[in-house]
Amino acid sequence: MLERIGVSDVDALFADLPAAALDPVIRLPPALTEPALIQLLGDRAAGNAAADRPDFLGAGAYRHSIPAVAAHLTARSEFVTAYTPYQPEISQGTLQSAFEYQSVVCELTGLDTSNTGLYDVASATAEACLLAARVTKRSAVALLEPIHPGTVDVVGTYARGAGLRVDVLRSPEEAGADHACLVVQQPDFLGAIVDLEPLAGALHADGALLVAVADPFALGMLRAPGEAGADIVTGEGRDLAGPPHFGGPSLGLFAARSEFLRQMPGRIVGRTRELHAPGNGAGEPRTGYVLTLQAREQFIRRERATSNVSTAQALIALAFTITLQALGPRGLREAAELCYQRAHDAARRIAALDGYETPERGPWFSEFLVRGPVPAADLAAALRARGIGPGLDVSERPEPEARGALLFAVTEATPPAHVDALIEALSEIGDEA
Repeated sequence: MLERIGVSDVDALFADLPAAALDPVIRLPPALTEPALIQLLGDRAAGNAAADRPDFLGAGAYRHSIPAVAAHLTARSEFVTAYTPYQPEISQGTLQSAFEYQSVVCELTGLDTSNTGLYDVASATAEACLLAARVTKRSAVALLEPIHPGTVDVVGTYARGAGLRVDVLRSPEEAGADHACLVVQQPDFLGAIVDLEPLAGALHADGALLVAVADPFALGMLRAPGEAGADIVTGEGRDLAGPPHFGGPSLGLFAARSEFLRQMPGRIVGRTRELHAPGNGAGEPRTGYVLTLQAREQFIRRERATSNVSTAQALIALAFTITLQALGPRGLREAAELCYQRAHDAARRIAALDGYETPERGPWFSEFLVRGPVPAADLAAALRARGIGPGLDVSERPEPEARGALLFAVTEATPPAHVDALIEALSEIGDEA
């Protein structure tokens, strides 16, 4: 290998590094006892202001109330099985939890089939675009604004390798005959709820597919995208598995109509039963779970493979599934309604302050725009100075409602005291302006 890359020895690989960095002397303090170490870590953790301070940043990562049973059950030994469940006889716990996850996702999205999960919502959406291009034989995909800019970037990266053109549209009427699909975020990036049904009808009439990037928590209250005509639904499941973790790990939901089953990325778990009762004649035929479908050609077909995804976020998917099954359909709806009510109450209180407005683009769920008496960047800085995490600065976006505004998120997990602190801070900032 050294000869192939043109160097004489291993040391030459590190020739560009400063000598002091090659073998530095690391001066560590003396080792601590376990109780002393726990005390030190607790003291350090107590300095993390983000844990308790009011924070209204959303834009794709939200804090929800997760039932305690989710963290408890994910630690049980039944789920500590093979990383990749190719051997079903030793992986029944993993396979059953994946099957339950698929069932939950199908019920949430209103579609026929789900895979066992992908890396995150952005990569899942990119895979949906590739699927749409394969089945329609078209050369471009369209994304409808407002949509998360991270999703746009990842779709562009995937599409570049596949030779697809990506068009970001301001209006659904801009979709053309060469577009395989239209990707629509629900609710959209600025919080508005989108009426998917007319979009689906128009796209299907032109031979294109509708991909809905849906918030699974909001689906507790909103109509399932599949019922509204969406062909593929993706989403981010991390926020129903636990709190935001500085960007990860994530869970990409992916559900589709049954006719696209063999074009789906990742893997699908199935459930079956023995043909006969156990050999001794005692008991009922046993239920078994197995990998029914997986894109195994990715290992041998390379660039001609359906997908290069060969893993799943199994632990996050398990926690996601436990959360939704602990809540149940009624509990999820009640949580979503509480989220909606708290967000709208906060928006009304802000709009009542002198110098503030909350521009709307129609019905919305839990995120809203706030425009204040000072520029958005100054408003955000003033809130941080008061120990409050502001919303995302979207003042440079092209939508008229977003100009000069911050995007705030309020959920059912936002304590009323945090909203009170926000109102007080905004009032002070307005008085000083």
